[in-house]
Amino acid sequence: MSASSSIEWTEATWNPVTGCTKVSPGCAHCYAETFAERFRGVPGHPYEQGFDLTLRPERLELPLTWRKPRMIFVNSMSDLFHEDVPAEYVRQVFDTMQRADWHTFQVLTKRPERARELAPELPWPANVWMGTSVENRRFLHRLDELRGIPAAVRFASCEPLLGPLRGIDLSGIGWVIAGGESGHRARPMKPEWACALRDECLSAGVPFFFKQWGAHNEEGRRVGKGKAGRLLEGEVWGEMPRGSSVDVHMPI
Repeated sequence: MSASSSIEWTEATWNPVTGCTKVSPGCAHCYAETFAERFRGVPGHPYEQGFDLTLRPERLELPLTWRKPRMIFVNSMSDLFHEDVPAEYVRQVFDTMQRADWHTFQVLTKRPERARELAPELPWPANVWMGTSVENRRFLHRLDELRGIPAAVRFASCEPLLGPLRGIDLSGIGWVIAGGESGHRARPMKPEWACALRDECLSAGVPFFFKQWGAHNEEGRRVGKGKAGRLLEGEVWGEMPRGSSVDVHMPI
């Protein structure tokens, strides 16, 4: 949780829930789990319980204390729509987002079916964006669930991109993020997967944001995230949803 963030497509993170459980291949090398488990058993540390799912009610109103408008990634260390997060608690998070209308909130889930189930009970102000993760073709169905949610902006996070997404249906989707995996066990992303997804976005008129290559560069060599960079065929793709008033930092 931080008033600023190094994540390329956002400006801050807010974690009213921490911890999660794995649901698909994109979770295999979860950076959040790796970070949290380093502190399991450390008395008094926020992650004393490691990556066990934990509600953090003391953080519910934190964005209300941030007066400068910013783009906020919700639950970078969890999944708000995890089955063990009570529906009433989800509503409290949405209440804060509705009240903090000078911010833009980016909610990302690997459980869009639960998000769609709860959607009729939740407020959907224009400052709340809703996204789902799609790491390979097996999970394209998540976009169908996402399309049933009345968010002002619906987005797909294809990170880590673990396979081609040929023929992806981008109807009703307002933004696509793509990127490779980082970390010492990172699986490489093939350039043709990223380029094809970019081309699908161009054809559909959907803004495309290429976050990073991850641990492997465009040639497939393992060089580490810092050196792999963000260039895709010589260009930085940092497009944001139409109408977005937030200037997200885009380091090259």
